[in-house]
Amino acid sequence: MADLLFHRIALTLLLSLLFLFATFGSSSRTRFKYSLEKPHHPLDPLTSHEIKRVRTILSGHDSGFGSGSAIIHAMALDEPEKQRVVRWKKGDRLPPRRAEVLAMSNGESHVLTVDLKSGRVVSDLVNPTFGYPILTMNDIVAASQVPFKSVEFNRSIEARGIPSSDLICITPAAGWFGPDEEGRRVIKIQCFSKKDTVNFYMRPIEGLYLTVDMDKLEIIKIVDNGPVPVPKSTGTEYRHGFLNETVHIDRASVRDSKTGEARSVMYKGFASELFVPYMDPGEGWYSKAFMDAGEFGLGPTSMPLVPLNDCPRNAYYIDGIFASPKGDPILQPNMICLFERYAGDTSWRHSEILLPGTNIRESRAKVTLVARMACSVGNYDYTFDWEFQMDGLIRVTVAASGMLMVKGTPYTNVQDLGEKEADSGPLISENVIGVVHDHFITFHLDIDIDEPANNSFVKVHLEKQRLPPGESRRKSYLKVKKYVAKTEKDAQIKLSMYDPYEFHLVNPTRRSRLGNPAGYKLVPGANAASLLDHDDPPQIRGAFTNNQIWVTRYNRSEQWAGGLLMYQSRGEDTLQVWSDRDRSIENEDIVLWYTLGFHHVPCQEDFPIMPTIAASFELKPVNFFESNPILGITPFFEKDLQVC
Repeated sequence: MADLLFHRIALTLLLSLLFLFATFGSSSRTRFKYSLEKPHHPLDPLTSHEIKRVRTILSGHDSGFGSGSAIIHAMALDEPEKQRVVRWKKGDRLPPRRAEVLAMSNGESHVLTVDLKSGRVVSDLVNPTFGYPILTMNDIVAASQVPFKSVEFNRSIEARGIPSSDLICITPAAGWFGPDEEGRRVIKIQCFSKKDTVNFYMRPIEGLYLTVDMDKLEIIKIVDNGPVPVPKSTGTEYRHGFLNETVHIDRASVRDSKTGEARSVMYKGFASELFVPYMDPGEGWYSKAFMDAGEFGLGPTSMPLVPLNDCPRNAYYIDGIFASPKGDPILQPNMICLFERYAGDTSWRHSEILLPGTNIRESRAKVTLVARMACSVGNYDYTFDWEFQMDGLIRVTVAASGMLMVKGTPYTNVQDLGEKEADSGPLISENVIGVVHDHFITFHLDIDIDEPANNSFVKVHLEKQRLPPGESRRKSYLKVKKYVAKTEKDAQIKLSMYDPYEFHLVNPTRRSRLGNPAGYKLVPGANAASLLDHDDPPQIRGAFTNNQIWVTRYNRSEQWAGGLLMYQSRGEDTLQVWSDRDRSIENEDIVLWYTLGFHHVPCQEDFPIMPTIAASFELKPVNFFESNPILGITPFFEKDLQVC
């Protein structure tokens, strides 16, 4: 209920802002202030005046509100019915304003509806479901102090040689694990050492766990499994002004923030093939299964970028040189743009409220370097972004726009199509069918972690474990198991949410101070798989989409997933063929192949030119650095940013 209420408040704010945008237009300078005493839209949040009125109304209600024993845990607008909001127009009278209140009184949960106009509580549901309202800050602070009053807890701390003055305790939620914990509000307590650091989360007092009754403020249970070494405070600082180190990230390589060493991650990465099969088997359409890179070329079809629209004002442009059919050089301007992007995202942040006498609000802005190109392969335009973050992460995004490949039809309304709508695709305009099709982009990623000739591919499996009865309050958990792929067939991967893996590329000879091999992991994004039969001619040629992930032994001649000579090829020189050779890939120079894709069922909004759709994946450091590599980046201040 608390989560629902929170999301409802967020949705109310969003809908109100959307309404204001639609009402005033993008050129309006009108700014709505939620502190105003009068709401203007049916979904406007409660004003301060309304909140005070709710409080007054509740004070005349029973259930402990009059005596002051009831505690309000949440209050928000009780939204009008959706249809009424949809019909409402500016100038119409607002629907009656009501508030929804979550409260606790005498150990019971209350969900109250308050009518502001009539001044009445129109509904008071007591314990409508099992559970309690969202915690208040008073709950959290009071519960966190309970352990220090316990003789048993203090003895456990003394046995660990930790002064109580160095401790800080937090309150993880208890969850639900059976009926013996019902009937009272409980919370878990975990403690940490804050000695010599404000980042106490890195210094847990492991092996000591408590359960507290929040209403009685007493310990229900202490579990002490014996002392475990408390991690040191060194290297845990994150505040600007308290750090001496700086971080340097080069445009083409990653520079280690500790040693200053420039370390290799990837030798070369590029879009190797782009497979677009259409799903109309009829004459004139069955052959439309394009291999855009091998048949047309993503370089030759790349086009000059449009300043201020394809790339921002601060972009730096790079020209391209191509050879004409006669071998003459042709200069194409503005083929690639480079720019730093700051979109208001956060690199890392933390605010601390549990340390008395401190006011920690630390946040770092995310600034990334983007290299962008675009190609127009006939009707479709593809934009390729290679985005390099300061923490070493590489994000690759493919965005598709342009025109659909459509099919003419005598029909002008879906009612006339009948079952024929399913033959090729949906009707997207009068006499126009948008043919269903797929987009698959396979990337060649020559990953070299620190040195090329000694890398391995590790499948990190999250395996579900079932616990024997009585061993724990839990019944199941996930356990991590690592498997090093020995040969290429071991690295043919089909993605599955119900059989989850992480995919690491590591250098076993380059170890961190803790003994972990330096590596990067592939982080897939939203994806789709080819559903064509493997014996279908387009799929034989596009066999590189039979899996989403492949790892092959490096071979200079194996760069194009569909083969070097793709046009009218028979699929005899594809990534599938190379991988089936099953060469050794452990501690070798290896190449990662990743295919991202999406099914495209056209709709009316794709006509006459489609809005951009995008898919992406990431390469993310895993034990490549000794700690957070962007710990020392400088925060933004007002003087650093232009005001537009």
